Amino acid sequence: MEQYVKKKSFNKRAFISIVMFISGFCLPFSGLKCHKLQFEQLTVEKHFWMSFHNSAAIIFIIFAIIHISYNWRILINYTKRAKKVFISKEALAAIALVVVIIGLVASHVFHVR
Repeated sequence: MEQYVKKKSFNKRAFISIVMFISGFCLPFSGLKCHKLQFEQLTVEKHFWMSFHNSAAIIFIIFAIIHISYNWRILINYTKRAKKVFISKEALAAIALVVVIIGLVASHVFHVR
């Protein structure tokens, strides 16, 4: 008995999401490495990490724009429904936590000479 295997077509949405995830995942690590190397002369290592970080960011932005264009109707419908919903306590707490952590971490620049 012959079995016919249905060939799956290439899923563009999944591909775009995976590219965004991988490039987005690379950004914090390469950013930390760039931060660590910021005061060194332009070495091969520093140039590599700067190039790595910049290309990951460009890929992420390009695919984020494509992702938004593919999901435009869904995003518009979501925002129409979200107008009726107030921000929850959990959302406010999450926003406050992120702002405080980023503020504390970023404020170190004012203490470095």
